[in-house]
Amino acid sequence: MNSIEYLIKFSDVKYKPIKLPQHSHLSEHLTVTNSPVLFGCRTGICGTCIVAIKGKISPPQADEKELLEILAPDNPQARLACQIDLTSDIEISEI
Repeated sequence: MNSIEYLIKFSDVKYKPIKLPQHSHLSEHLTVTNSPVLFGCRTGICGTCIVAIKGKISPPQADEKELLEILAPDNPQARLACQIDLTSDIEISEI
């Protein structure tokens, strides 16, 4: 059985797109050498990994949504990269 992979692109062109398996947690795969995303706590409470996402992913859970309302109240594309369940190709840009 073939595993589904999705493409993660970055708006910062110095980082090459990468492919990850469906339902990957970005915090386990993205590093300072392969992406512009920085991670702090990796649990969704610090806000270090806030990014803008283009692509179809599930909506944020209540805890993430609460933090996003504080950190990026008027940005519907804002997400915490550590909380994303990868279910489609996405593009990540810094906020």
